[in-house]
Amino acid sequence: MKKNCIIIHGCPSNREKAMDPATRTYDKHWIPWAKNELIKSGISTLTPYMPDPWEPVYEKFKKEFEKYEVNEGTILIGHSCGCTFLVRWLGETKRKIHKLILVVPWKIAEGSPKSEMDFYKFPIDGTIGRRVDQITIFTSDNDEEGGKRGAVMFHEALGGDIISLPGHGHYVLDDMGTEEFPELIDIIIKDKI
Repeated sequence: MKKNCIIIHGCPSNREKAMDPATRTYDKHWIPWAKNELIKSGISTLTPYMPDPWEPVYEKFKKEFEKYEVNEGTILIGHSCGCTFLVRWLGETKRKIHKLILVVPWKIAEGSPKSEMDFYKFPIDGTIGRRVDQITIFTSDNDEEGGKRGAVMFHEALGGDIISLPGHGHYVLDDMGTEEFPELIDIIIKDKI
């Protein structure tokens, strides 16, 4: 089966930062670079824009996401709240996929508005690992505490491998100092864990 990849971006902290395509960052950081590297390697890769990510609503994300093909050859990658969406969607749909890669998964909703609380508060389906060939979770020693706790929560429920890259923070350009994320590409292309 031919492999394809879908990368779901994270959620910006506010609407103002997210509105202008020239200045927004939630769909940037390492995502465009990774997309180009995967396409060069022959893996069709999509990076859809999720609706109103500054106020994430699961049903809106789901409606947009389900426009794309997901099958047993699919690699799903999420960044921050994108991970939350993917795990919830996989739990609800019971889909089989090739790989699930969670980059600093966010599952903590404390202090969030009610709409965001609804996005983050759901039981993680522990059977997802039976339908995914490989699960990898990226974290970092200097990520925010919510990101570190989210990685632990997802790992406890899903299993898989955790890769902690020192000094990568929340895997955004300011923290990483580069758009390149070769460790991610290695996991996908070389089938390494």
